[in-house]
Amino acid sequence: MSPTDPMHPTNPTDPMHLWIVVPAYNEERSIGATLRRLAAQTDTGFTLVVVDNGSTDATATAVKEFAAGTAAFDVRIVHEPEKGTGAAADTGVRHAIGAGATHVARTDADCLPHRGWVAAVKRAFGEGLEMVSGPLLPRTDEFPLKLWERRLLPAVIDLAALFGRFRPGNQDPLYLGPYVMMPGCNLAITADLYERAGGFPRTRIEDVHEDRALVNRVRYVTDAYGLREDVVVHGSVRRLRAFGLVRTLGWYADHRYRPDVVDIR
Repeated sequence: MSPTDPMHPTNPTDPMHLWIVVPAYNEERSIGATLRRLAAQTDTGFTLVVVDNGSTDATATAVKEFAAGTAAFDVRIVHEPEKGTGAAADTGVRHAIGAGATHVARTDADCLPHRGWVAAVKRAFGEGLEMVSGPLLPRTDEFPLKLWERRLLPAVIDLAALFGRFRPGNQDPLYLGPYVMMPGCNLAITADLYERAGGFPRTRIEDVHEDRALVNRVRYVTDAYGLREDVVVHGSVRRLRAFGLVRTLGWYADHRYRPDVVDIR
């Protein structure tokens, strides 16, 4: 799966050593599609690390089987027993940085990055951004989507982004730039900025939206972040379908709605 030498860039002549981090918890049914989409990228010049966050199903087996069948890029698995998207993402990013990553992108194990996602991320870094995100659109392959579901996920995200701009917790005169919503499943950052900002908080999604926390940490140290329309990821609508519109909005608005079951599968 991975070479024994931890300093193994995908392309030694490329000064940008990009790693992709995918936190995963009990995603044996979804992660295969995510891995295949990463293998179908127009630019496969990256290393992939999947963080198994204490899964009790065959998530790790699915990753190992994928790794055995592809030579397009290096695939690694690390284990993080501390439950939480923040903890798992931080473990993955710090593993990547420790192994030589200069830039790190994150998506999630129920998401499908657009085929040009990696190339778009690299372009954004080449333009001088230190952190970048972009549109999160609904997946259409999980199950047939109703028209309102196709339109609702982007609308929910837009509402959450608008709320975030005016949320008191996102206001501080010491911030160097404006609040920008950057979903954790579609986020890329330089290794240097990640360390300067302090990285993802090692938290559970039930407690803190770790992506918003990282954005605000970054805002204290730089204004070199932004959104790019070509940095596209398609996300699962399973939470929207399980919670419904009102409760989903409540979930993303500071967990005003707290479901009994967070890990929707």
